[in-house]
Amino acid sequence: MLQFVSNKGGGKPVDFETAILDGFALDGGLYVPEILPEIKEEQLKEWKDLSYVELAFEILSLFIDRSIISENELKGILQTAYAPFEKKEIIPLYKIKSRKDTYIMELFHGPTISFKDVGLAFLVNLVNFFLERKKEHLTIVVATTGDTGPATAYFAAGKSNIDAWVLYPKGLITEEQERQMTTLQQANVHPVGVSNCPDGGDDLDAVISKLYANKPFKEKLKLSSVNSINWGRVMMQTVHYFYGYLQVVDTVGEQVNMSVPSGGFGNLCAGGLARKMGLPIKYLVAANNKNACLHRIFSEGRFTKEEIIETPSSAIDILIPFNFWRYLYFCIDKDTERIKKWMDEFKTTGNVTFDKETFETYKKGFLSNSSSDQETLNLINEIYTAESYLLDPHGAVSLNATDVLKNVLGNEKLICLATAHPSKFPEVIKKALSISVLPKAGTHQSIENEKRLCEKVHLCNHEYLEEALIHAMETNWDLTKGK
Repeated sequence: MLQFVSNKGGGKPVDFETAILDGFALDGGLYVPEILPEIKEEQLKEWKDLSYVELAFEILSLFIDRSIISENELKGILQTAYAPFEKKEIIPLYKIKSRKDTYIMELFHGPTISFKDVGLAFLVNLVNFFLERKKEHLTIVVATTGDTGPATAYFAAGKSNIDAWVLYPKGLITEEQERQMTTLQQANVHPVGVSNCPDGGDDLDAVISKLYANKPFKEKLKLSSVNSINWGRVMMQTVHYFYGYLQVVDTVGEQVNMSVPSGGFGNLCAGGLARKMGLPIKYLVAANNKNACLHRIFSEGRFTKEEIIETPSSAIDILIPFNFWRYLYFCIDKDTERIKKWMDEFKTTGNVTFDKETFETYKKGFLSNSSSDQETLNLINEIYTAESYLLDPHGAVSLNATDVLKNVLGNEKLICLATAHPSKFPEVIKKALSISVLPKAGTHQSIENEKRLCEKVHLCNHEYLEEALIHAMETNWDLTKGK
């Protein structure tokens, strides 16, 4: 049976169910599989004509032992998870007319119209499946810079085995993203708007880490997370790399390039692991905005925390790409001592400079770019003017990176990931197109519906967040679950 271990080396190996329900490993590390499955070209050929859900079943089955989830149970979870998606194909691809062999992978056709739906549709239903079987209850707590929160809240809403606390930096996400959380009226969903977050979502992650370290509190409320620290998110996100590849190639085995708008490295980590499993990706492009946390890692060999900058692509206004440690583990022969040393060094100093050998090892097959705000806006305008196709700001960051790097990328087919529907960023779209009224492509009925609904939210100042959360969460637990 495939087991899962901490990338920091602490604790004992655990099974798949434990890794999913725990979220973090016991030593504060990230769970990783003891081995990555290897996928041969012949296997890819057999998968060429599978639907997204069929392909997901095949890939996830490589990680999930049948003694934990049967074939029929896994198929049922997947069918339930993706039933609410708008498009039959789940993830359609749009071929850009103004660029050669360039495709936009539209990851935003789920219920909250962002790519977080793709991973969380499965993960939240998976967690609920385990909890129902065990007759247990779990408290999920996540921080969001815009899209994880709405998706977590949507898929958790109404599930009697889960309480979902979704934290967001007040004023640093769009009103549309905020209302996707606060208009949900189910009693088990608890949005928390936090003011005065100088480092945005990273401030919230730091408080969540403290809650995990509070063992009596963690055990009482049975804390877990469905952020991208959870192995289930990264595992599920490997699927859309395989799916996109198989949709665009003429011949299985040919290489493609993929560009990913990146902040926390969760999505891009999945792409890196998909390539290590055997997917023929030539280059993965870490497409950053001005915050450039990954651009520094891949161009300078520095994992460092700088001041946060607000940009049009707010969902990737992230300073600490935590999932990089998970990918790095597989790049350095699973050397947990070095991973622990670097993670501890960063926690203490806020800066790690990698040695030359490590730097050359992990950056192999990666390119990176940091897009300015104006480049992002200009590209949204250019593509919409040229072909009436509306990119969201994160998709624009992704495509802009490939424009900058086109001479390095070569002539292989190119897939740029678009991670949110443009309707979530109306002010950015209006500014980019120099208009006052959004075009139809910049609207979505779900966003319009939420404007007319009442909101339910906890409001808190970051200065008192840890104490305030413990009070609110324990009170809710005592009132609903009994002391």
